Amino acid sequence: MIIYGKQIFLYILDKYPSLVEEIFLSKEIDKKLFSKISSLKKPIVKLDAKKAQAMARGGNHQGFFMRIKELGFSEFQSVKKSAFVVVLQAVTDVGNIGAIIRSAYALGVDAIIISGVKSLAIEALVRSSSGAIFEMPVVLYADTLSLLNELKQSGFTTYAATMDGEDIRELEFMRKKALIMGSEGKGLPSRIIDRCDRKIAIKMQREFDSLNVGVATAIICDRMR
Repeated sequence: MIIYGKQIFLYILDKYPSLVEEIFLSKEIDKKLFSKISSLKKPIVKLDAKKAQAMARGGNHQGFFMRIKELGFSEFQSVKKSAFVVVLQAVTDVGNIGAIIRSAYALGVDAIIISGVKSLAIEALVRSSSGAIFEMPVVLYADTLSLLNELKQSGFTTYAATMDGEDIRELEFMRKKALIMGSEGKGLPSRIIDRCDRKIAIKMQREFDSLNVGVATAIICDRMR
């Protein structure tokens, strides 16, 4: 797996050096950092600008690349005993998902489940989550209705985020809970809302109904924890 960008490069170098298999650099770096990289005793390859752009597929690599050990999605079985999970139904924007992983981890969520999609580029999630994906399980689950059944059988109370839900400021939440968030464009389909235990909402102070899904998830998670 190839990751790129200075922030995630330095994070893995500092926190997870055992994952590193190979280093690629396309710029000169200071001696102290190069010494730290060299101490891993892993191959270091110098890239020219053209090869660097090709490896990053046009992304902002800042001259820093790593090949790390393959990272896979977690299995649902591994999160069944969690107390607080967030389900992202048909959310596919890796930038939004990465932001949610970061804030959810900081706010005490135990796992993220991405449902209603068959595949996602985990390399992009490593980058967009700034490495938080290494700290918290992320599950990929294709069918959301089947997932809801699994969650209920595992003792979760399910809360669907909707525009017409109950005000989150006025609720007490169950200890074992799952927050179900929909995509920004379509929200949650009615068939999924109907299968959840309760509908919840962020009541606005002013007439404005467009919150980024990452912001909305962070606000609700903070209230639910």
